Amino acid sequence: MREVIVIGSGPAGYAAAIYLARARLNPLVLAGEKAGGQLMLTTEVENYPGFAKGIQGPELMVEMRTQAEKFGAEIRNENVTKVELGGEFKKVWVGDQLEEAKVVIVTTGARAKMLNVGEERLLGRGVSTCATCDAAFFKDKITYLVGGGDVAMEDALALAKFAKRVEIVHRRDEFRASKVMQERVLGEDKVGVRWSSEVVGVKGESMLEGIKIKDVKTGKEEELEADGLFLAIGHIPDTDFLGDAIEVDSHGYVVTRMVKNGVDERKEWLEGYPTMSSVEGVFAAGDVVDFRYRQAITAAGMGVQAALDVEKYLTGRLPSW
Repeated sequence: MREVIVIGSGPAGYAAAIYLARARLNPLVLAGEKAGGQLMLTTEVENYPGFAKGIQGPELMVEMRTQAEKFGAEIRNENVTKVELGGEFKKVWVGDQLEEAKVVIVTTGARAKMLNVGEERLLGRGVSTCATCDAAFFKDKITYLVGGGDVAMEDALALAKFAKRVEIVHRRDEFRASKVMQERVLGEDKVGVRWSSEVVGVKGESMLEGIKIKDVKTGKEEELEADGLFLAIGHIPDTDFLGDAIEVDSHGYVVTRMVKNGVDERKEWLEGYPTMSSVEGVFAAGDVVDFRYRQAITAAGMGVQAALDVEKYLTGRLPSW
């Protein structure tokens, strides 16, 4: 019987593991076969505090993992296939192998929706799913952005601060974003819109060189030179393996006590466990919860919050601020 199992890796899972291991809770981290999360698909990370010269995403994940293992965390690159979380002891399966613990932390993250036109192979090499993270790399470049919601509008404005040109490719003839955000974007001189269009292909071997777009009304296709292609078409939280074990929202994100409607938020922060899910003893952190910020540093912070909540939960102590 273990004290804690962390399901998932990435900044949230590794940060939680560091704090849990230093608290002598000997966590088992089931990191998944593709350990490290979305940062394993990125190149240089410039906005993670402490690295003034930047750091490669995979290198940052290796450093965080090494730090967790240094303090005694056991980390295995295995996928969780089934869970039973309702009892006093939480059951987690990796294939036929059963692991049990008093507490589970879910940090499986969320993956960006893709166009599936070959762009995934160029992630981090001209293709990005995070303008907040990568806009500065495209100073004076020609960029294209796919999406039509508020996030896409925010990304367009972030890109316009650096890029020479930002073209939004949207398959409809109007945005679904709020009017305020639309007005801000459409009033930006650097931003243009390709209405009723979709990206149907990408060009480039080691780096993005161009894209192919199609007019959805006429069927006409056009090849365009492009330095950057940004996707803002949503994310998919990795929660399928949970089944109905804990509450998730309509989009699949885990609902914790800090975000649940009807909860006295201040009381929960002062007296409860804000990162606990709908099930006693099951906590969650990172992008599997956070559909708004989706940054490595915020995910790591949430992982730390969950670890501190777990430590107090296991010792029977409530926070006293």
